[in-house]
Amino acid sequence: MTQNPNLQKLSEAGVSVWLDDLSRDRIESGNLAELVATKSVVGVTTNPSIFQAALSKGHVYDAQVRELAERGADAPATIRTVTTDDVRAACDVLAPQFEASHGVDGRVSIEVDPRLAHDADKTVAQAVELWKIVDRPNLFIKIPATEAGIPAIAKVLGEGISVNVTLIFSVQRYELVMGAYLDGLEAAKAAGHDLSRIHSVASFFVSRVDTEIDKRLDKIGTPDALALRGKAALANARLAYAAYQQIFEVQPRFQGLLPDGARPQRPLWASTGVKNPDYPDTLYVSELVAPNTVNTMPEKTLDAFADHGEVAGDTVSGTAVESQEVLDKLSAVGIDLTDVFKVLEDEGVDKFEVSWTELLEATAEQLRAAGQKSCANVIGVGHV
Repeated sequence: MTQNPNLQKLSEAGVSVWLDDLSRDRIESGNLAELVATKSVVGVTTNPSIFQAALSKGHVYDAQVRELAERGADAPATIRTVTTDDVRAACDVLAPQFEASHGVDGRVSIEVDPRLAHDADKTVAQAVELWKIVDRPNLFIKIPATEAGIPAIAKVLGEGISVNVTLIFSVQRYELVMGAYLDGLEAAKAAGHDLSRIHSVASFFVSRVDTEIDKRLDKIGTPDALALRGKAALANARLAYAAYQQIFEVQPRFQGLLPDGARPQRPLWASTGVKNPDYPDTLYVSELVAPNTVNTMPEKTLDAFADHGEVAGDTVSGTAVESQEVLDKLSAVGIDLTDVFKVLEDEGVDKFEVSWTELLEATAEQLRAAGQKSCANVIGVGHV
């Protein structure tokens, strides 16, 4: 098998290609391995919405759910077992990429219960639990960058656990995330952990920013406002990359940890599927090419880039001044960026909570159905 040339060029430009999706069918059919072999995929991200979609389709999980029902497992325990099994299996598929990249790629992410997004202590406890259950060195524990999430991130990293920080929308919050990463590394060093084994990415969300701001620009309706449609997300992400460069390439705090094996916390571009059909379907990939970054894509975006994506070199470095000008213009026409980022964070947490609740309810129903079927089979055998 040969790699797709467009995605290979993206990888060669310094962007790690990750897939924003996972299911047991994708693993067992060999599809995930095929994407690694032909589309440069070197990582996988999951979230509650992805698991909710996976468990609601087909019958690939039925046998395991029946077995868990017979053991008396409840819905939370069933979800924990099913999802950690899938993530562990995906970690094994990507183990060669993990080894080849010395731990940088070959990563699979699993998220803490989104209902814990505003409880730091419970987030830390579940992160540690998930790390132990999956028991793979190439696991990332996803923790949202809420106010409660910031100290939780530092504590989990301090335990020697690798973290994918999710739901980052603003550069200001991203700076706190990077600070938490450094806090965590320093705590891990003090506890005697090997810093070279602790990795992290910071998932900076992209398309949702345009969706929210474009809606507000349309409502304002002036020529100056309408001229800014589709520009906010890229400008915001590019400013985040400038902040990353400042912290990890310039400031001395991280440089002081390099002799201990510390690795920079790479920016990960998330929510890169284009939601507005008026925009190019590869917009949030081709325009966010920069060294030492990750782009996690839904399969539709991955396929689009494989088909007609273009790599025109680094499209991010050196763009901070013009990117800041875009945000300044947005403020000038009446966009309250602070409110935008708060709304997006709240919606992000809420969406994952809804998906988790739907997953719990659907799993509880599956367990009830499996239990009833098992009882019926026992009765049937008794009457033979």
